[in-house]
Amino acid sequence: MSSALLIAAIAEAPEAAEPTAFWLNPGGWVALAVLIVFALLIWKKVPAAVGRALDSKIALIRDQLAEAESLRKEAEALKAEYETKASSAESDREALLDRARHEAEEIVAKAKHDAEMLIERRTRMAEDKIAAEERSAIEQLRSTAADAAAKAAAKIIAERHDASTDAKLVDQAIKEIAGR
Repeated sequence: MSSALLIAAIAEAPEAAEPTAFWLNPGGWVALAVLIVFALLIWKKVPAAVGRALDSKIALIRDQLAEAESLRKEAEALKAEYETKASSAESDREALLDRARHEAEEIVAKAKHDAEMLIERRTRMAEDKIAAEERSAIEQLRSTAADAAAKAAAKIIAERHDASTDAKLVDQAIKEIAGR
């Protein structure tokens, strides 16, 4: 049979009397069973057990929230500590840079001073060397001039003096040497 024929047959059938047991139809029995189940649940204190289970779950969630709050506070404290360390590191970096700049300036000033002293010392050495060379050149020039003068004097004396004049001069030089 098709479903349309089945629906038509049910609609045309006369109303049948519903069977009852102890004056209850099937819907009444279902209601009574639900009431008995609820009574048993209340008698066995199931709602209290459910309440206790929910209370323990709430307590567990509260503990987790408290732990999360303490962890958040600890994280904030760590964040503040690291921010302090970061700012301290920044100021330390600035101090190190300032100290390094100051040391670099001192090194440059010392190097400049040392270079000036070296230049001055080398200049003095060069001047002393030039002065020594000048003295040496003057001594050599004097020596050469003295030799040339002695040779020229000897030549002039040899040309102008004869043997008797030479003997007189030699005698006179000997007397002067002896007198001294």
